[in-house]
Amino acid sequence: MIDDVAKEHLHRTLREMRGAMLWKLDGLSEYDVRRPLTPTGTNLLGLVKHLSIWGSRYFGEVFDRPFPEPLPRWNDAGEPGSDLWATEHETREQIISLYRRVGEHADTTISALAIDSPGYVPWWPRPDVKLFAVLVHMLTETSRHAGHAG
Repeated sequence: MIDDVAKEHLHRTLREMRGAMLWKLDGLSEYDVRRPLTPTGTNLLGLVKHLSIWGSRYFGEVFDRPFPEPLPRWNDAGEPGSDLWATEHETREQIISLYRRVGEHADTTISALAIDSPGYVPWWPRPDVKLFAVLVHMLTETSRHAGHAG
């Protein structure tokens, strides 16, 4: 059985990785945070936007605790992968503020639920999950993107 010590360790590390992701933007010019880094147009602000959108889903709707603000859905019309870049109409402040609000919402969900609380991820092959699996998934994704950010 996975206990509260493991839950707290995963949660603390996720919070640290969220901080690392924002730290990657510190001191960078507007050009540098928006500069496309891949052929798909991914930029540093886009990685933060991406983590915001998916963090709101994983710690929101997966556990029937929806994030209180409207966000684009993965199947909305538009450019595929558009959650991975910041548009000219999205400010650094807006994206960072959203990321922080999503983090607070995620923290509330994680604190309120037991590590073995059930959730449902309809886009996963095995959609019935536990909070443990979602914590590990989001920690992995956040760490990966923090690494991508340099």
